[in-house]
Amino acid sequence: MAPTAAPRRRICFQQRIQPERIDEYRRRHAAVWPEMLEALEAAGWHNYSLFLGPDGLLIGYVETDSLDAAASRMAAHEVNARWQAEMADLFDGIDTPPDEAFVPLEEVFNLESQLAAARTDGARAGHTASSAGTALTTAGE
Repeated sequence: MAPTAAPRRRICFQQRIQPERIDEYRRRHAAVWPEMLEALEAAGWHNYSLFLGPDGLLIGYVETDSLDAAASRMAAHEVNARWQAEMADLFDGIDTPPDEAFVPLEEVFNLESQLAAARTDGARAGHTASSAGTALTTAGE
């Protein structure tokens, strides 16, 4: 079932890879199974990236209509259960499949949102954007 065209939300999460398993984690993600990639796309995972620190801190970023809905759609794909089982031994401190152990992070800043709000508020207050479009100046300054 294809996801609906709901607005995408930016989701960021963290997990932890066992430090001694980092190289193996990198190796497995250098060649993700094609059917897993197709399942992620079909489930509505967009702009999905993983970032790994030298201490095993893993940060994930995905854009989707809903993390819960996207995760449910992934759970319907048989390949997901196989992938999660394949990856589970690399994670640190989890008792569930890795895709059920996300620790979501709160978004506290987004450049585009704040620029749009500043420009909208500035236009209402008599401000105009600079010619470069990156700064606001008060009309008459």
